[in-house]
Amino acid sequence: MHRNPELSFQETATAAFVAETLHGFGGIEVRTGVGGNGVVGTIVGGKPGPTLALRADFDALPIHDEKDVPYKSTVSGVMHACGHDGHTAALLAVAQILSEDRENLAGTIVLLHQHAEESPPGGAKAMIEDGCLDGVDEVYGIHLASLQPYGQIGYKHGYLTASADLFDISIQGKGGHGASPHHTIDAIALGAQLITELQLLVSRRVDPMHPSVLTVGSFHAGSAHNVIADQAKMIGTVRTFQEEARDTIQQGITKLTEGLCHSFDATCKIEYTRGYPATFNHHKETDEVIRILKQNEIAELVELPAMMGGEDFSYYLQEKPGCFFMVGAAFEDRQNFPHHHPKFDFDERALMMSAKAFLAIVDGRLNAAPITPEAEIASV
Repeated sequence: MHRNPELSFQETATAAFVAETLHGFGGIEVRTGVGGNGVVGTIVGGKPGPTLALRADFDALPIHDEKDVPYKSTVSGVMHACGHDGHTAALLAVAQILSEDRENLAGTIVLLHQHAEESPPGGAKAMIEDGCLDGVDEVYGIHLASLQPYGQIGYKHGYLTASADLFDISIQGKGGHGASPHHTIDAIALGAQLITELQLLVSRRVDPMHPSVLTVGSFHAGSAHNVIADQAKMIGTVRTFQEEARDTIQQGITKLTEGLCHSFDATCKIEYTRGYPATFNHHKETDEVIRILKQNEIAELVELPAMMGGEDFSYYLQEKPGCFFMVGAAFEDRQNFPHHHPKFDFDERALMMSAKAFLAIVDGRLNAAPITPEAEIASV
């Protein structure tokens, strides 16, 4: 998978590979085209019990792979720079093991192989609308963490990742000669003022107990030394955890922009796009994950701080109780690079740890007989 990455909403070959692999294990009901390119596998156990969903995403990023390794991406300008291929590999291993041991399962396992996590509106929402969580009682997901030491699993009660929104603002003024500003409506001056004013939304309008970030990521205006620009454009992102803060900032962006432009006879256009909601780990299920992983001595458990990155696993947790946690995947003997970096890579031992964590949760939540020794995981 690492050598054959596909971008969000284009993962037709990857989805086909996943479906074919699941079919090959036997004993798994496979549904394709779920919400787009999603694939859902269902393993019905031999005994009655609850239904657990396990999720792995499989889309890549528009980044050129700069690693010098045999498994380097063969697709120019596209690579798995976030570990989604690793998530999928781990869950496929889990699928094989559970399919072979399904008679001992006291319940049902739903394997959520999700497309398009990287690009809003994302694949999770569409898969949910297409029924992937129907009948599911709990849902669990993992994410490899390239800067977290191998041997650790990170957890967080409550909010783990933030909501991720986007805004696009265009200011239309009146251009003119740089020597005659009184005959113009300077879009650059208004834009610069607006960037400063927008930060007041976080510092003076949002409850200081509600962490929030507003970032203007790009500002474009003008083209000459002596010309006052008639138009300015800026784009940015808003990250929040609480919906109250999210609403306050969205409304504030509109009011501040319209008010400033009105004061100087300019006009504006504002587009605000709500991205993924914040990922909220349910307390009971997170406690269960901690208990199970400790009991099975899967890894060193560390409590994580909340992160301002976005993750569409949040949609699953809005529908069903569950937990999303991080599996340490940093190399011990070489330089490690962050996610979305052209030299991103991870210690493949983390794949085994991910599979072991999933299997332990299945065993712990379904109260089935102990499943599969470490040697069998390695053979997969």
